Amino acid sequence: MSFSGNWHTLLEAAEERSPEATLITPLSHTKFRITDIQEFRVIIEILDSDDSQPLQRDQFETLYRRVQDASGGFELDRLPPDAEPYAAVLTLHPQFEIDEDAGILVESAAPTATQVIGEGLTETADRTEPDVGVYADALLLIDALERHDPTSMDTRDTETLIDLYTLLSDVQRGANDLRKDIADTLLDRVDHDQPVHAQYGSVQRTSRRSKSLKDDTEVLAAVEDAGIDRDRVLGVDPDKVDDALDVTDLHEQDVYDIDERAYVRKADVNEDVKATRLQGLKDRLATTESEEADALRSEIEDLEDRIDELTSFRTGSEVQ
Repeated sequence: MSFSGNWHTLLEAAEERSPEATLITPLSHTKFRITDIQEFRVIIEILDSDDSQPLQRDQFETLYRRVQDASGGFELDRLPPDAEPYAAVLTLHPQFEIDEDAGILVESAAPTATQVIGEGLTETADRTEPDVGVYADALLLIDALERHDPTSMDTRDTETLIDLYTLLSDVQRGANDLRKDIADTLLDRVDHDQPVHAQYGSVQRTSRRSKSLKDDTEVLAAVEDAGIDRDRVLGVDPDKVDDALDVTDLHEQDVYDIDERAYVRKADVNEDVKATRLQGLKDRLATTESEEADALRSEIEDLEDRIDELTSFRTGSEVQ
């Protein structure tokens, strides 16, 4: 897929997020929200400072090319601080993910996790209810997949496809939020550089070295002292191009490659119907008498107990 196709996929994914969804940068752990999505840029607001920052399409393309050119993933410590939000937003694309252990931004053929850490919840908000919702949404999704073969989409009716799409979106969002909460809890339990193993895998606490460019004047002076033409480190400023469009007869087509296409995004979730269906599944399970049903009920109770335990407190930090 060309970058134009990937760009529109990214915009679609960004539009599906709640306006209150909080993202976090991979190195400095700066929290921000997307406030506006435009054809050629994404506007974000840094939560700690309320500063607004436009993220330009061409800069996303540059990062996209670097990820594709990098063998084994693009190293995050090569990002200047002002470029970190680009990496975080790019993970909204279903095929890009930040590997926190390896410190890289990677492209994958499979759906990936995002840098979203919350859907409008504050640091002190009770996270138990939405996290337990991961189980509820997953149970509803399993039920829907058992009733509808996901390998024959062309034969499914439109309402079925909408239901499957909605549930998959909800499970992805909720699972990522829960993953972040568990990472917060694990941070105080995992020693530096000492892997801790469990049944399905292991985790390891790591640290990263980040760097930022000095003042422009110092950077340009150093470059020139090294015998390098300063023009080699300067480029087109997208903000100035947009300003020029506003005050001249230039058209967007003169300076931008424009690609338009239609797409589908989740517009609403019927929580009442989901709750009713979920209760029906639980009631049906409660009246089923078999060893398998007893075992499943026990697993559900154990799962809910584990979720309650893991989400009963937060450390306020992120596993890196």
